[in-house]
Amino acid sequence: MQRLLSIKYIILVSLLFISGFVVASEPGNTVSSDAVHAEGVPENNFENTIPLFTGKGFKKKTAAVETLVTVDDARVLSILQAMLTNKLYYVKSDKQVVFLEKQQENIKVTDVISNEILDITEKSKLKKISVNNKLRKLLRGYIATLRVKSQDDKVRAAAVQQVIKNMNETSYALLISLLETEKNESIVKDAQAGIALWDLSSGDKQKKLAAISTLTNSLLPEVKNKLESLALPDADGNYLEADELVRAKAKSALVKINDRIAYYGVLENIVFGLSLGSVLLLIAIGLAITFGVMGVINMAHGELMMIGAYTAYVVQQIMPNYIGASIFVAMPLAFIVAGAFGVAIERLVIRFMYGRPLETLLATFGISLILQQLVRVIFGPTNQAVVTPAFMSGSLEINPVFAITYNRLYIFAFSIMVLIALVLILKKTRLGLQVRAVSQNRNIAKAMGIRSEWVDALTFGLGAGIAGLAGVALSQLTNVGPNLGQAYIIDSFMVVVFGGVGNLWGTLVAAMSLGVINKFLEPWAGAVMAKILVLIFIILFIQKRPRGLFPQKGRAAES
Repeated sequence: MQRLLSIKYIILVSLLFISGFVVASEPGNTVSSDAVHAEGVPENNFENTIPLFTGKGFKKKTAAVETLVTVDDARVLSILQAMLTNKLYYVKSDKQVVFLEKQQENIKVTDVISNEILDITEKSKLKKISVNNKLRKLLRGYIATLRVKSQDDKVRAAAVQQVIKNMNETSYALLISLLETEKNESIVKDAQAGIALWDLSSGDKQKKLAAISTLTNSLLPEVKNKLESLALPDADGNYLEADELVRAKAKSALVKINDRIAYYGVLENIVFGLSLGSVLLLIAIGLAITFGVMGVINMAHGELMMIGAYTAYVVQQIMPNYIGASIFVAMPLAFIVAGAFGVAIERLVIRFMYGRPLETLLATFGISLILQQLVRVIFGPTNQAVVTPAFMSGSLEINPVFAITYNRLYIFAFSIMVLIALVLILKKTRLGLQVRAVSQNRNIAKAMGIRSEWVDALTFGLGAGIAGLAGVALSQLTNVGPNLGQAYIIDSFMVVVFGGVGNLWGTLVAAMSLGVINKFLEPWAGAVMAKILVLIFIILFIQKRPRGLFPQKGRAAES
């Protein structure tokens, strides 16, 4: 009897244990995370994850990254970006993870968790949290994933394109989920392209055909590369895609994509040609009025432009913390400085040589050498870099194969504004009236009481001032150096002669035409040969029309 009770007791205890285990295992009866944390297990949050980045070996760093991306914290993205750009360090003494920023000759060290600036001035006290290629690729993927959730359309669009470059099952699911909430049509198209790109790798024929239809109008480089791998044979003549229908459709889509790329290539040449033309216009416009009114071949015009560029450089050195504002200070200052040099050259040298063009050419060439040497003495023989303001940096991306840099857009608009301002000066002001009178008939202008000598000086100063403005514009495109002017002086003379001596509208047409012609010739002839071909064209053109496209009536043109 007692033995039977013992067995019953054992069975009862077992049943109670099993029922308790089942209850504990049911949903809603699990042990809470708070209870686990209360027992001493560390919570997976930002503060507890950051120290993991100080571990040795890329496996531990990879684990730290994968743990960090599960944390819902706005600071996660900045950590990943700093790590990718080699700006994430830790203090050797206490393993404190920090951001490192270089500020000229100093460093700025900021604590990652508290965002406090630390009193550390020596980089030797820090150790970089390095990354390898595998970890770098992982970081790019996670950064893109986090940016996809951004509220900024530009950030989201860039993130989607980055995700497409590193497509996998996770990014595929991410793009599908994005389509459910995304309202920006451009981002939706890119996301659909990424999904279709992934479908091209599937074994389903219908999926591949549908994906190719979706990708027919896409200009993403990844799409073109994938379609080429499907449509074209490899080096051994073998096809990656076995199905002929898929290959044919991929080839048809590839033809359409290449046609669109060629169209945008032509458009890009035109835009870049107009951009080059705007630079030539700025350089030549000052030369056009001095050559047209005074008949002076000014070989120092390029050096006057160089003076304007160095003025922009000096202004930036004076106000290094206001780069954006410095360019607006540099423009009027460059006009005044270069204009003053121009007036001085005219009063001290050129006014004694009117009517002797060969001597003025030699004299101004000597002046150009003097100005070059003067700059070498003051600033040194090496080139100086002028920082581009933030609003002129970057580019306007029309699509993946066509983008226009902002600095060239601004320079194009600036050159047109200068041309309009100069036309208004010549048409609407007393100085402009006197300039036109002297250019048409100097003797009659003198008889009417116009002081032609001062008109010459002011005209030369005006042309030199505009050359100074051209120098400021050029400083945003290239380095500033003593030989800056020599690279453009021949081009500026070609523009003036081709457009018509002294005619501003002719200068505009000539500058834009030569800029576009140059850009179309460069891809197959090379930069140097393109210039030679343009020069030959102008020589032949002048044989038929010695006065250029739009001849100016006046003393210089008639002679």
